[in-house]
Amino acid sequence: MNLDRFVATHQPTWQRLDALANRNPSQLSADDVATFVADYQRTSTHLSMARTVYADPDLTARLSQLVATAGATLYGSRPRTLAQIARFFTETFPAALWHLRWYIVTAAVIFVGVAVGLGTWVAQSPRALDAAIPPAVQDALVAGDFVEYYSDRPSGQFFAEVGLNNIQVGFLAFVVGIAAGLPTVYVLIINAANVGLAGGLFHARGVGEVFWGVITPHGLLELTAVFVAAGMGLALGWSWIAPGDATRGESLRQMASRAITVVTGLVVVFGIAALIEGFVTGAPLPTWVRVGVGVVAEAAFLAYWIGVGRAVGARGLTGTIGQADRPLWDPIPAGGLPTARSVNDLSRWTSSGRSSAT
Repeated sequence: MNLDRFVATHQPTWQRLDALANRNPSQLSADDVATFVADYQRTSTHLSMARTVYADPDLTARLSQLVATAGATLYGSRPRTLAQIARFFTETFPAALWHLRWYIVTAAVIFVGVAVGLGTWVAQSPRALDAAIPPAVQDALVAGDFVEYYSDRPSGQFFAEVGLNNIQVGFLAFVVGIAAGLPTVYVLIINAANVGLAGGLFHARGVGEVFWGVITPHGLLELTAVFVAAGMGLALGWSWIAPGDATRGESLRQMASRAITVVTGLVVVFGIAALIEGFVTGAPLPTWVRVGVGVVAEAAFLAYWIGVGRAVGARGLTGTIGQADRPLWDPIPAGGLPTARSVNDLSRWTSSGRSSAT
C-alpha cells in the first residue's frame, strides 16, 4: 500500500480518535469509550508503520501528536492546565476538607477549649495574669503595642511576613502529626494559650472590644486555616494507628497524598488571611468594617468547605492527589485491550467524567 492510499484508508480513524480525545470525558458513552480505545490502538500501530515502513516525517509527527494526546486522555496524564487548576479548587481541595472534617473539628475544639479556658481564668484571676504576663508588658500591650503591631510597618511588608509565618505554622502543625498526632496537639495548645492570654488580658482591663476588634478581621480565617492544618496532622497520625482495612503503609500513603492537597490549598487560604491582616486589620477603618471583612471571608470559606466539599464528597472524592484525574483504564496489557476497573467505574466515569475510586 502506497503512502497516499495508507492515509486515505486510515484518515477516518485518526479523525474520529482526535474528536474523541478532545471531548469532555463526561460526554462519552460506553460505546464511545470502546471506540476510543480501539482507535487508539490502531493509530499506535499506524504510527509505527509511518516510522518504519513509510519513513514520512510529516505523517510521523502528526500521528505522534495524536497518539500523545489520546494517550494522555486514556491514562490521565494530561498536562497541568488552567482547567485542572480550577478542578483542584472546585473538587480536589474541597473534597479533602470534607473528608477531614471531623479531624478539623477536633483541632478546633482543642484550640478553642484551651483559649477560652485560659482566657477566662486569667481574666478573673489577677494573680494568674501577673504570673503569665509581667505587669509592665500588660500595660504596654493595653496602651497600644497590641494594636500598633498591625500598623507599624508598610502593609505590603507586613502581608509578606505574616503570610510566610502563617504558612510555616500550618506546615508545622500537620508535619509533626505523623508522630501519633501528639506534637500537633502541643502546637495547638501553645498557639491557643497565646490567644487566650491576650484576650484574657484585655477583658481583665475592661477593654475586650479592642482585642476582638483587632483579632477578628484576619483571625477568623487564619485560625480556621490553622485548624485545617492541625486536623490534617491529626489525620496523618491516626492513619497509621488505626488504618482500618488497609495496611498501615497504604493508609499513610493515601493520607500523605491528601496532605499535599491540603497544604497546597492552604497556601491560598493563608495568603488571603495575610492580605486581610496586612491591609485591613491595621487600616484606619471603622471597626465594624474591618470586622465585617473578616466575617465575610470566614463565611465564604465555610460555605465553600461545607457546600462544595459535601457535594464532591458525595461523588466519592476524598482529596487524594490525582483522584479526580485518574484514567478510565488500567495500562494496556501486552497483546490485548485494556479492561475497565469495574462496571461501576465505567458508569461513574461516563456520568461524571471522573473515577471516584480511592
